[in-house]
Amino acid sequence: MSDSVSDCTERHRSYVTEAEVEALVRGICFKTGPPRFLGVEVEWLVHELRGPRLPVAPERLEAAYAALRTLPLRSALTVEPGGQLELSSAPATSLMECVGSVSADLDAVRAVLREADLGLSGFGQDPWNPPSRYLHEPRYDAMERCLDRAGPEGRAMMCTSASVQVCLDAGYEEPGPLGHGRRWWLAHQLGAVLVAAFAHSPMARGRHTGWRSTRQSLWASMDPGRTAAPPLGGDPRAAWARRVLDAPVMCVRAAGAPWEVPEDLSFRAWTRSAAPPDREDLAYHMTTLFPPVRPRGHLELRMIDAQPGEDGWIVPLAVTAALFDDPEAAEVAYRTVKPLAERAGPAPAPRNPLWRDAARYGLADPELREAAAVCFAAAYEALPRLGATAEVLDAVAGFTDRYVARGRCPADDLLDAAASHHDGRPGHRPTARPHGRPHGKDIST
Repeated sequence: MSDSVSDCTERHRSYVTEAEVEALVRGICFKTGPPRFLGVEVEWLVHELRGPRLPVAPERLEAAYAALRTLPLRSALTVEPGGQLELSSAPATSLMECVGSVSADLDAVRAVLREADLGLSGFGQDPWNPPSRYLHEPRYDAMERCLDRAGPEGRAMMCTSASVQVCLDAGYEEPGPLGHGRRWWLAHQLGAVLVAAFAHSPMARGRHTGWRSTRQSLWASMDPGRTAAPPLGGDPRAAWARRVLDAPVMCVRAAGAPWEVPEDLSFRAWTRSAAPPDREDLAYHMTTLFPPVRPRGHLELRMIDAQPGEDGWIVPLAVTAALFDDPEAAEVAYRTVKPLAERAGPAPAPRNPLWRDAARYGLADPELREAAAVCFAAAYEALPRLGATAEVLDAVAGFTDRYVARGRCPADDLLDAAASHHDGRPGHRPTARPHGRPHGKDIST
């Protein structure tokens, strides 16, 4: 969602063939080598300081964002279709470099927003307000028309969701705990544990949805050609190249006119047409694919809900970095989640039973709770080897004690608070089902 893509302008076109697309995707989406860099993208809902449930008028957002763009930030600052704010870190050579640079940028951003009587909220899904477009640009006009064909989930994803996206190097070419094949597989199995542990979106429009992560349920309900992972068996490069070619084309860009939104046109079919795409069209097409793990040279893990508190985003960043970049912790995580692959079955994430249960139940699911406990312990032991400070270790330990050890996630706090506002009546709280069997519809709003 946060990809920086300019509107279409007239350009010299160099068309690409189907074979060229496959070769390009293989070459640019998995850049292998020793894991050296780390990044994070933190998205926030913007609210009125006098009342976090109040939507912010577009003219107030526009003025605030104009002021923010004058700041000398290290992170890239972008705005999402519904007015959500995102900071994307520069590639960092260490965990603490990443934490330090983004924390400093967030301090500066919050100071400017406070002057405008605005603040930031970390929810995976806006608990109170319906989707409302802030940005009216050709990309998002086309995206909305395309996603609306399948239902309301796409518009909610565009305008009311926020996340913590952790970016990791693809890993070594060779096999082993830090090999790119292992890391690709681990991201899709451990991803369900991360969904459950950090679920923080149990409400929409002031009502309980029946999910701990409503945001994740939105992704699971959308077009699988755009949001589902490719099959995990075999070579990740080949699998992703096939997915890019077979995925539906969201739009065909045009200068000075509304963009065309084709129906039932795959990128593969486009390359075989009388007016085939060029390299820029391919690059743009890949920004319209939203699987839970997106290869962009590095691996972009997209499954974690935005977190509560000013520094809540640091815990998923630290835990994920430790479980992928420390060889000992990566091996523990691999052994821990390997049994969960059978429960996931052959269906791709996020539409398989494991991912659905993670989104619905969070750590109330016994298997996911047990896996999270082992993985968080391994991450905590590894973090000093990655140079983590005492403050980061304390944050991870505090999250583990408050949530993981008790089979809870941040969504449970929001459910408890909502229940306390209804005459003490308990809120709707889904409980884990035996053997992780999913039930019910994909999304309730």
